[in-house]
Amino acid sequence: MLLIQRIKPFFTSQEEFNLRLVFAYQYFSIKKNDEVFQFVPAEGKEIIINTKSLQIENLGEVFVFQRGSRFIRIPLYQLLLVSDLHMHLSTILEGAMEVEGHLKEESMREAEGLVEQLERENWERMVDYALETKNRLLFKELTEGLRMI
Repeated sequence: MLLIQRIKPFFTSQEEFNLRLVFAYQYFSIKKNDEVFQFVPAEGKEIIINTKSLQIENLGEVFVFQRGSRFIRIPLYQLLLVSDLHMHLSTILEGAMEVEGHLKEESMREAEGLVEQLERENWERMVDYALETKNRLLFKELTEGLRMI
């Protein structure tokens, strides 16, 4: 059995429902019989995960690992079968989803602040309009509404 020694995406990107993990030298290594093999981006260098179905989209991608003059060429589907890669990928996926959730939450707070600002500016324009048209009833309603807020 192969063990993942280190796996850290060099680059990640979210494209609609796909999370793309790109690997480079020194970011991915495996351990076989107490020997560490380093990833070499000679053939395949990325893993694409569908975030809706949590399935890997490019199972045929071939990854190459090197130790000295020896190479291991292994397709992604086989690497998933004979190693603990799925465990590492689930950790990476959780981190990516958490970041995405945090960004969405931050965007929601920012949007709420903008809506409040727009409502306030609209209220000020309405007060200005009431003063310009000398509409005391509208002015009174607007200023009383402000006290209730």
